[in-house]
Amino acid sequence: MNKVYASAELALQDIVKNNQTLAVGGFGLCGIPEALINALKQTQVTGLTCISNNAGVDDFGLGILLQTKQIKKMISSYVGENKEFERQYLNGELEVELTPQGTLAEKLRAGGAGIPAFYTQTGVGTLIAEGKEQRDFDGKPYILEPSLTADIALVKAYKADKAGNLIFHKTARNFNPECAMAGKITIAEVEQVVEIGELDPDEIHLAGIFVQRIVLNAHPEKRIEQKTLKAQEA
Repeated sequence: MNKVYASAELALQDIVKNNQTLAVGGFGLCGIPEALINALKQTQVTGLTCISNNAGVDDFGLGILLQTKQIKKMISSYVGENKEFERQYLNGELEVELTPQGTLAEKLRAGGAGIPAFYTQTGVGTLIAEGKEQRDFDGKPYILEPSLTADIALVKAYKADKAGNLIFHKTARNFNPECAMAGKITIAEVEQVVEIGELDPDEIHLAGIFVQRIVLNAHPEKRIEQKTLKAQEA
């Protein structure tokens, strides 16, 4: 089966709707599906709940969807690089569910594995634990965290075959496999597409069973979130 679509716009057009939940891969601006995010903006869908480690920056990544107010809720771990995010949250325009980073990854992984909830010590005794079931195991307190799934997952990989088997490049692997597993429909944005059988099975990071659609973006921008340069010597 050939899962490759001619463009990000075509891959999205018949599945995106208002008020959906999306899981979006990436860590900062590393490993984000930038072409798919740009195409999602063009659909003009609204009321989105986005599950992502962070919310990009003001003019790149998920930040562009905040500018157009297409996102109503973020489920994230770190949001400190986005001024528009801060403004909307403080003005009551954006719902935010802050989640410890490891817990967020496990919530997505568990959702993709069909596990409805799990116990963790992370967050015990903090605001994170408020309203959540708590139990003791071996004399230690744990809180129950529900898993996460999404209507659509948008992920970024380095290479795919036409069956959707994925290889990620170094740290761009980050949250992408977990997001892909959690999505009911997963679209992978990749830099290379090869024929089925060309990938070494031992090098595949995510099986194609988790990927329904593939979009080629051979030349992504890969913007650096913060660039610090050494002062030039006289």
